[in-house]
Amino acid sequence: AIAYDSRNFSPEFGQIAADILSANGITVYLYKALRPTPQLSFTVRELGCQSGIVITASHNPREYNGYKVYWTDGSQVVAPHDKNIVAEVNAITNVKDIKFRGVKKRIKMIGETLDKKYLKAVKSITVSPRMIRKQKDLKIVFSPIHGTGITMVPPALAQLGFENVTVVEAQATPDGNFPTVVYPNPEEKEAMSKALDLAKQIDADLVIATDPDSDRVGMGIKNPEGEWQLLNGNQAARLIIYYLLKAWKKAGRLTGREFVCKTIVTTDLIDAMAEKAGVKCYNTLTGFKYIAQVIRETEGRETFIGGGEESYGYLIGDKVRDKDAIASCAMIAELTAFAKQKGISLFDFLAEMYKQFGFYYEGLISVTRKGKTGAEEIQQMMTDFRSAPPKTLGGSRVIRMDDFKSLKRTDLKTGEVVDIPAGKLGIESSNVLQFFTADGTKFTCRPSGTEPKIKFYIGVKGKLKNKSEFNATLESLKEKVAAIG
Repeated sequence: AIAYDSRNFSPEFGQIAADILSANGITVYLYKALRPTPQLSFTVRELGCQSGIVITASHNPREYNGYKVYWTDGSQVVAPHDKNIVAEVNAITNVKDIKFRGVKKRIKMIGETLDKKYLKAVKSITVSPRMIRKQKDLKIVFSPIHGTGITMVPPALAQLGFENVTVVEAQATPDGNFPTVVYPNPEEKEAMSKALDLAKQIDADLVIATDPDSDRVGMGIKNPEGEWQLLNGNQAARLIIYYLLKAWKKAGRLTGREFVCKTIVTTDLIDAMAEKAGVKCYNTLTGFKYIAQVIRETEGRETFIGGGEESYGYLIGDKVRDKDAIASCAMIAELTAFAKQKGISLFDFLAEMYKQFGFYYEGLISVTRKGKTGAEEIQQMMTDFRSAPPKTLGGSRVIRMDDFKSLKRTDLKTGEVVDIPAGKLGIESSNVLQFFTADGTKFTCRPSGTEPKIKFYIGVKGKLKNKSEFNATLESLKEKVAAIG
């Protein structure tokens, strides 16, 4: 199955991919028009395809395009398939060996039937439909930022029962040049500015925006001063899981077999909430393909509630096996309706969570080192951290080091070394280091796999006694992260 987004030449690249595959004896299901990445993941599973392709560069700048590959279960490829695909590409020594002339009878065009089935799957994640009916007039501002979100987010919200959705018209038309933004990424305030301005004009309850291929979603809420602010990926992830755990418990759906899932660099508040609810929390390496792996390997024994990663990607339910901004928009709207029905704002809902479980805050520092010498410098940083772990971080003693390259865990107080089990769900050897301190601070070092960068993730936590201390507590945690960085 093949889908594509709004980027320049995405339709043409999608057709070329379909032609080449059909010329090699492979039946292809090709979408007639642009569709979100998560819908392609759903389509692979629904049609029983061997694999899938999305032509997209996700949230990268306008001059890029790219190619995502999926396997039978609808997740992005993992080993050995990734390496085998690259080996086949490298085996081509001459472009003349490529069969570009498609076989029309092997290319099946996908129409509205799959749209309806996907939207039905999105609707199935709803936990509190009666509460949504009570808040059907919830004021929602949505921007697709010139991408595929326009095809599925408005109908998904409508079928749930939300009747007051306002689309940012200036960003509603799919356009690979992304004329109203510098960078089509909902993580960036500049990309969200038109949606935030519209929210102020109509006094909205919620702002949501999707990236070009709709696997990531950004979220804006109003603070007590009446100003709109964006939530980061960790904040949105924990708010979604907080609501899901509460709603599942209230609906009597927790049986002891449920789990949530996140990456090792995503907020540990999710672990704390899951433990309190009696729900298992799996931690995986960075990349949603590892979350999909956990869902695949536990299928039939355990039930996936939801999960996500700090980079604005979330998944609710197991009908899709990749980040799903369409379903996430639906769930964010539902939790906003839940809060409003309780008579509180999303900000109050966030504060309620922090009062109960602790105020967690995370920071990210990226250090760029280009070229061959830069790559060597990054590797030397990792070598130095392994050979001489920091003694303290933020004034607290470092007590543990997890090395995911050697899959060894070291107790830095006693020197005891134990294995991080190889083959553990979502865990394999990877060049990542994590340090933990006595006061609960977590410090992660991870060279980027796609950019000339090394990333440092810093997680700290404090206590929130009452909502009035929110800003002061937040600032103190930011200062602590800055001191460590």
